[in-house]
Amino acid sequence: MSDPAFAAEQLGAFIASSRPGTLPAALRHEGLRSLLNFFGGALGVAQDPTVTTAVQVMAPFSGPQRATLIGRAERLDAMGAAFVNAIAANLLDFDDTHLETVIHPTAPVAPPLLALAELRGLSGAALLHAFILGAEVECRIGCAVSPGHYARGWHITSTCGVFGAAAGAACLLGLNAEQCMAALGIAASQSAGLVENLPTAAKNVGMGNAARNGLLAALFAEAGYTAAPSALEGRLGWARAMGDAPEAARITEGLGEHWEFAHNTYKPYPAGIVFHAVIDACLDLRDGLDPATVTEIVVAGDQLLLDRGDRPLRNARDARVSIHHAAAVTLLRGSAGVEDFEAAAVHDPAVTALRGKVRAELDALLPRGAARVTLLTQGGERRSIEVRDPRGSAARPMTDAELEAKYRINAEGHDAEAQITRLWALEAEADIGTLMVLFGRPDA
Repeated sequence: MSDPAFAAEQLGAFIASSRPGTLPAALRHEGLRSLLNFFGGALGVAQDPTVTTAVQVMAPFSGPQRATLIGRAERLDAMGAAFVNAIAANLLDFDDTHLETVIHPTAPVAPPLLALAELRGLSGAALLHAFILGAEVECRIGCAVSPGHYARGWHITSTCGVFGAAAGAACLLGLNAEQCMAALGIAASQSAGLVENLPTAAKNVGMGNAARNGLLAALFAEAGYTAAPSALEGRLGWARAMGDAPEAARITEGLGEHWEFAHNTYKPYPAGIVFHAVIDACLDLRDGLDPATVTEIVVAGDQLLLDRGDRPLRNARDARVSIHHAAAVTLLRGSAGVEDFEAAAVHDPAVTALRGKVRAELDALLPRGAARVTLLTQGGERRSIEVRDPRGSAARPMTDAELEAKYRINAEGHDAEAQITRLWALEAEADIGTLMVLFGRPDA
């Protein structure tokens, strides 16, 4: 190891030396919450045409060892299963979020680890441990390049998710420090995903590749492939190639003591996390309001809110990242569930008319994740509410019971109670393969 060590070397040593059962109990519980949320989200869209298409494209190229596709009868090899399950988990923007980076930590990291653990007969304790380390690496690398990386157009969940997948897989494989470092370096050459593509199915490919390519990186490292120790922050390395000079200390300082993953949050609404304050404000504002009397809706927020949500709306994907739709549909219907962001809601004439009255404006003094919504009515009434800590945020986290309730809604038609019970007891699972039987669909 060089002196001073590069970030990938320090991460590699950290991953290789960490052991299951040694992480703080609260952190392990957060990992269980994340996985519960992940499985529910994937089950909710298991039969979605987007997921079906991904299965159909990947199936002809799948190898003989087959892993579970969540909520489906088909099985694919580890690469294919990682690809498809990552797409499903992130499809509705209903997955978890690390707010500082706006990374969705679990979707790119859990699928390759589940496939690997299933095929190799690994335990639930090993899986949970590897998942938490992978998510931690993912978030730390994201912190080092935020906010410039995302502002330049890189979809940070995909671009940093590949590192989380590689780190977690390296941990599950029991790689040594040099191999773990190599896995991260190999992943750096496979990092991609564009913000411009978020309203399209191209986003799904970026998500699937983050999961699949991270697993591939770890397997190549296991087989002896190497990478530059400076691949992350070197002069011609990943961070500088894809943005500004990284804040490398955010990657390495306090490893094993400070946990970025502990700041993970969960969504009560299937929309981008920065729109949740808009939704909460509109839910409060509609008390006693006749939406037909509204003449103008002004939504104020930081630059990220405007960059993500102040743009044309064409389809359901756009709706999930639209200031105008989030405000209009919530005010009109008093709800912000999955059906409120589907095509029928997008094309509802009443929602469309109210969307036309929404105007977004910048308030640089509002922190990320906050919003202020102001309504004007025909009678001259002015109502305004500012929300800085929306439901599901770190300040107002979803409880375990709320996560379970969300799971039951997403997993309708599946054996939700048995699944919830087994997921909370994940560390007692001797073989992940027996758990995954619960999440396939043999009768489909």
